[in-house]
Amino acid sequence: MAEDRSAGTLPGGIEGLVEIMARLRDPQHGCPWDVEQTYATIAPYTIEEAYEVADAIDRGDLADLKDELGDLLLQVVFHARMAQEEGAFGFDDVVAAISDKMVRRHPHVFGDASVEDAEAQTIAWEEQKRREREQNGHQDTSALAGIARGLPEWQRAVKLQKRAARVGFDWPDVTPVIAKLHEEIEEVRVEFAALEADPGDAAARDRLEDEIGDLLFVAANIARHAKVDVGAAMRRANLKFERRFRAMEVLAEADGTGLAGLSLQEQDRYWDRAKADEKG
Repeated sequence: MAEDRSAGTLPGGIEGLVEIMARLRDPQHGCPWDVEQTYATIAPYTIEEAYEVADAIDRGDLADLKDELGDLLLQVVFHARMAQEEGAFGFDDVVAAISDKMVRRHPHVFGDASVEDAEAQTIAWEEQKRREREQNGHQDTSALAGIARGLPEWQRAVKLQKRAARVGFDWPDVTPVIAKLHEEIEEVRVEFAALEADPGDAAARDRLEDEIGDLLFVAANIARHAKVDVGAAMRRANLKFERRFRAMEVLAEADGTGLAGLSLQEQDRYWDRAKADEKG
């Protein structure tokens, strides 16, 4: 009698999703693409799905958010399945680990501790993480210990700055940070001029990259002082540019032309019209 491998035989809920992934990874009857994947090849998809969740939230599209959260959950199930095949851990272990962590790091909810506000809780959370690192034998005692190198660099910059601020290494307000931004812009200008004078100068290119990095780091610091999420700010800027550029294309097409054949000055006029149309 042939094995019934139809979707109708699958359990519901998370158990069904875990079983779906097990079947997809089956060496004999699974999907060839899923079978050949590794942690490393799946990791970029995991990151991409997280950003797509954020995009759905930005757009206020709850139907799409539901789908994107499902896609992100699938990534967790995928990694857990690969680990289970190696005998390392399974999905249930992932759930147990995060559940234990949430209880452990919220003693004000599941214990007798108390915190004044969200900021105090953040400090307590980081202190608990530090103690856990020590208990697990990590030797790095720096205030910057435990900040993942796999984070998007803008996010890692903000985390580094926040950790340094907790030991007092921070500007008192945004005024000197803005002054530092102007200083970094000037240094970028100097290094740009040096590279333009000798485009083949590898050292000049390295210095320019270094100064642009400093500029972006300070920009992230301004966002931190303003309590603005850098990623959200960049997404807003990207969406604004895309919206206005697409409007430029529509305006140019309505005039019987295309942007590619226009001078920068002519394109700028369409940009100004797109901005004016937005303001109504």
